[in-house]
Amino acid sequence: MKKNTLAVIAIVVAAGAGGAWYMNRGAHAEAESAQGGAGGKGGAQPPTTVNVITPQRQDVGVDVAANGTVTPQRTVDLRPQTTSTIRQVHIKEGQFVKAGQLMFSLDDRSDRASVAQAEAEVARGRASLADLERQYKRSQDLVAQKFLAQSAVDTLRSQVEGARAALAASSAAVRASQVNASYTSIRAPMAGRVGAINVYPGSLVQPATSLTTVTQLDPIDVAFTLPESSLGSLLAAQKQGKVAVEASTGADAKPVTGELSFVDNTVDPTSGTIRVKAQFGNSDGLLWPGQYVNTRVTVRTIKDAVVIPQNAIIINAQGTFVYVAEKDGTARQVPIARQHAFGLNAAVTGLNGDEQVITEGKQNLRPGGKVRLAGAKQQGTQQAAPAGKDKAA
Repeated sequence: MKKNTLAVIAIVVAAGAGGAWYMNRGAHAEAESAQGGAGGKGGAQPPTTVNVITPQRQDVGVDVAANGTVTPQRTVDLRPQTTSTIRQVHIKEGQFVKAGQLMFSLDDRSDRASVAQAEAEVARGRASLADLERQYKRSQDLVAQKFLAQSAVDTLRSQVEGARAALAASSAAVRASQVNASYTSIRAPMAGRVGAINVYPGSLVQPATSLTTVTQLDPIDVAFTLPESSLGSLLAAQKQGKVAVEASTGADAKPVTGELSFVDNTVDPTSGTIRVKAQFGNSDGLLWPGQYVNTRVTVRTIKDAVVIPQNAIIINAQGTFVYVAEKDGTARQVPIARQHAFGLNAAVTGLNGDEQVITEGKQNLRPGGKVRLAGAKQQGTQQAAPAGKDKAA
């Protein structure tokens, strides 16, 4: 009985202690809540620290990028026009040659003999013609004196005309033999760079034998394709004048500038692209045939565009906009439209160009929210700090 009484007393004491602790904690919680509510009502939301930038006004070129291949305007595969042997090679592999420069000499002994034989035939024909002309002249005198029949004079005249025709044929044969003899000297058809040489002195060559190639390097073309959506802008720019094209062989390579020279007359229906070419001056040899390059075509230019950093632009369900810092220290939401993006910047519409566009800190902003420029002093916070200390004290 005594044990039961002690147990009841212990339970009652524990319950009283728990109730006292609960009441004390609730009072502290209400006090903390009251303090928090007083702080929320009495203290304003601190301003958001932001960075701003003033838009720039400049002409912005609308570019279309594409991958292209360097293609020479002319490449000639040199082959002999007659069967002969190589007598001398006058050039080296990789050498730059001028138009008309002697490159190969073939064995020309037979051709020179043919030319001499044809020239001898011409000389003989001239002698025969001169003799017949003298006979014809004397026959005319004899006819006038009644010592020769007219039929004999007519025969001599026919012989003179035949000799003249034979002389003309012999002269043509000389020219033909001279043409054949010219095939033994192979010259550069244009200025360019010599490729690999496949023959040597003494090599037997035929019309099917490739001697070497000559490739024109200056000027040179770059061929690439553009999407058909760019065709309208490209043709419009071409009507206004020269269309600038920039080509580079890599990120660290110096870009070269040329101009659009060719737009194909049809669009490839399978790929939806159109073939174009640009011509470049290549005196420095920066572009090489078959090389892979990155091209950029300026199809139009936006005059006096408003340019801002792309990281200032916000795109969400409400649309595309930026935040602008007002003079009263608030943020204003301004709808914009992106005209063209290039690099880290973009040309936009919807701004006057004199606003303070917020670039950093915009993720915490709401329209009408307070802002503070990065680096500006927070005078309100410095004055409120001592009051906070007094209240805490």
